[in-house]
Amino acid sequence: MEVSNSAIILIAAFGGLILLFIFLYFVPVNLWITAVFANVKVGIGELIGMRIRKVPPSIIVNSLITATKAGLDLTTNELETHYLAGGNVPNVIRALISADKANINLSFKQATAIDLAGRDVFEAVQISVNPKVINTPSVAAVAADGIQLIAKARVTVRANIAQLVGGSGEDTILARVGEGIVTSIGSAKTHKSVLENPDKISKLVLERGLDAGTAFEILSIDIADIDVGTNIGAKLQIDQASADLKVAEAKAEERRAMAVALEQEMKARNVEMRAKVIEAEAEVPKAISEAFRSGNLGIMDYYKMENIKSDTEMRDSIAKPDEGKKGDNKSKGDK
Repeated sequence: MEVSNSAIILIAAFGGLILLFIFLYFVPVNLWITAVFANVKVGIGELIGMRIRKVPPSIIVNSLITATKAGLDLTTNELETHYLAGGNVPNVIRALISADKANINLSFKQATAIDLAGRDVFEAVQISVNPKVINTPSVAAVAADGIQLIAKARVTVRANIAQLVGGSGEDTILARVGEGIVTSIGSAKTHKSVLENPDKISKLVLERGLDAGTAFEILSIDIADIDVGTNIGAKLQIDQASADLKVAEAKAEERRAMAVALEQEMKARNVEMRAKVIEAEAEVPKAISEAFRSGNLGIMDYYKMENIKSDTEMRDSIAKPDEGKKGDNKSKGDK
C-alpha cells in the first residue's frame, strides 16, 4: 500500500506540473503582470484568445506597451488584426513612434497599409526625416553641336508618406532624371555652354516635376561630374560621306556596266551589218552573170567596169600610202 501511495503521489505531482505548464502556456501570467505594471489594459481572456488564435502574446503585449508609453492610442485587436494579415507589428510601432516624434502625419491605418504593401515603413519614416541621396549611373547625351557629354548626378529625395502605397520607386526616379539630363543637354546649342553652367541641367530637370506619381519627393538634383565624350556629329558626317561614296561608286559601276553592254551591243550590230554587206556583195557576181545571160551587159561594158574598179583601187592606194606600205611589209614578211 505504501508503494502504491508513493506512485500515486508522483503521478499526481507529475500531472500537476504538466497542468501548470499548460496553464502557463495558455495563460502568460508574466505578460499579464508586465502589462498591469505598465498601465496597459490586457485581460487574461485576451491572452488566452491570442494563444488559441496562434498569435504570439509577447509580440502584441510588448508592442502595445511600447506604443502606450509613447503616447499612442492603440488596442490589442488592431495589433492582432495586422499580425494575422501578415504584417510586422513591431516595425509598424517603431515607425509610428518615429513619425510622432518628427511631427509627421502618419496614422496607424496608413502605416499598416504601407507595411502590407511590402515596403519598410520604418525606413520610409527615416528617409522622410533624413533625406536619401541616390547616385545616377553615367548618362550620355549629345549637344546640338554634335559633341557627346557624359554626366553623373546626385538626387536627394525624401519619402512621400502619402504616395508610398501605389507610388513608383527609385528606378523610376533614376529613369526620369536620366531622361531629363538627356533632354537638357540635347537642347543646348553647344557643349561649352553646358560645361560652363552645369547647374542649368539641374534647374531644367527639377522644373519637369519628375517626382509625380512616385513614393519620393525630389529635394535637389546636383551634377556630380560631367565629361566630354566623342564627337558624334563628326562621326555621323564621316559615316554619311562614306555611305554617299559607296552609293556614287555603285552608280558609276552601273553606268560603266551599261556602257560596256552598249559597246558590246554596237559591236554585235556592226558584225551583223558587215555580214549583210558581205551577203549583198555576194549577189553582185550573180547579178553580172544574169546580165550577161539576158544580154543587158556586154563584154566591153564588163571591161570598162573592171577598169573603173582598178582606177578606184589605184586612187585609194595613192590617197592612203601608209596602208600600202603596211601591205608591202606584210607581203615581204610573208615572203
